[in-house]
Amino acid sequence: MILKKLLEGLNYKATVGNSEIVADVEKIEIKDVVNDNRKISEGSLFLCIKGANFDGHSCSVDAAEKNAAAIVVQDDVELPENCEMTVIRVDDTRYAMAFISAAYFDHPASKLKTVGITGTKGKTTTTYLIKSMLENAGHKVGLIGTVEVIIGDEHIHSENTTPESYTLQEYMKRMVDAGCDTVVMEVSSQGLMLHRTQGFIFDIGIFTNIEPDHIGPNEHKDFDDYMHCKGLLFKQCRIGIVNGDDKHVDDILEGHTCDVERFGMKEGVDIRALNLAYIHKPGQLGVFFDTEGLINVHAEVLTPGKFSVYNALCAIAVARHFGCNEDEIQRALKAAKVKGRIEMVKVSDDFTLMIDYAHNAMALKSLLSTLKDYHPNRLICLFGCGGNRSKLRRFEMGEVSGKVADFTIITSDNPRFEEPLDIMNDIETGIKKTDGKYIMIEDRKEAIAYAIDNGEQGDIIVLAGKGHEDYQEIKGVKYHMDERELIQEILDERKVRQNNN
Repeated sequence: MILKKLLEGLNYKATVGNSEIVADVEKIEIKDVVNDNRKISEGSLFLCIKGANFDGHSCSVDAAEKNAAAIVVQDDVELPENCEMTVIRVDDTRYAMAFISAAYFDHPASKLKTVGITGTKGKTTTTYLIKSMLENAGHKVGLIGTVEVIIGDEHIHSENTTPESYTLQEYMKRMVDAGCDTVVMEVSSQGLMLHRTQGFIFDIGIFTNIEPDHIGPNEHKDFDDYMHCKGLLFKQCRIGIVNGDDKHVDDILEGHTCDVERFGMKEGVDIRALNLAYIHKPGQLGVFFDTEGLINVHAEVLTPGKFSVYNALCAIAVARHFGCNEDEIQRALKAAKVKGRIEMVKVSDDFTLMIDYAHNAMALKSLLSTLKDYHPNRLICLFGCGGNRSKLRRFEMGEVSGKVADFTIITSDNPRFEEPLDIMNDIETGIKKTDGKYIMIEDRKEAIAYAIDNGEQGDIIVLAGKGHEDYQEIKGVKYHMDERELIQEILDERKVRQNNN
């Protein structure tokens, strides 16, 4: 590909090496685009990206020695004397990478309907709901998110909620090649801040909700910065669909350039949920509701609580733009399942057991409070906290579970380089601030077995923290551990014991 074609839409200065001689970008052929110095080869375009731990600008000499055709930089770089490699200077190499990657993969987003979802909670569940609805209506939908990337029948483990722009564009190109007509993706504040979704305009941008999160070193300096980054999506989409009940929605929309639709449960929104009723059957929790406004449907969602209503409202609002009918929407809402997000696991007709990713105090409080609305006999919460992370999270989660749950089972969760019992003792410190009853069982399988063996009629049992994760990280090694498999092992072992008695 000709270099000039890759640079369309960017402001740049092209020189021969570090001289003032202008390079002729119309005559330079690019064989490959890379941002990993290990992949530099003759004729490639190397993007010098500044990361938290590594700066690609330090590889400029390496690029020249490997006969790269050109490099893209935002800072001055060292080059060999009389270097004739083309140097493209831009203000921000991450921003440039997004546009270059889009051009390199032939602008795949222009061949797809693109739906981007941002917010503190609900992104993952809502992507699956939307995917389910659109597929029920005959669309072929790719998905990019926290849990996985789905391209046709291929499921790829995710490293980041929103991949780097090069990888994102590559995924979309593969979706086009696989016959997809739509992509639904989670758009993190980090992804927006680092320009990962530049290079195209979303057809639909979605805002679920916002609460203080991801604030600290290498993330966001404060809540205002977090909100600002979330709001960038609404300067990069054609239609914005937002939670009109969120108190920060107007801050998120500040300076927006899109048409806006609002959903919620309060008056004044474009699509409103009303007539809510809870579903509580053995092994199943959910909610009924009706909508009024831009679309009128009767909905049944097989996950609990008001946040499930908000997620479903959002998906319904999107489905309207794809022409989905009421039957397609209803079937999709019932069928959609998300691994590790209020994932029901049937183990007994007496009580309800679920797996959820809630791994901080805010998420745990939201989940447990929602489940309390279903008036269980007892609400049992099993969780641990990750090692080499803030101790404050442990104290807070312990206190939340102690206050809201009827019984807590403290166990291990990714201890990393800490001793599991030290982490569990920190959680205990938090729970001791309350009157909550608890037990400590270090081995997670033993802890889950205890919860199942002691489940009572009408209990709701939550296994919190792991969610979609299928590993336990100990001393730098990730060991396979899937809670679904642990549950099945426990049930199988119970059957063997019963048959032997």
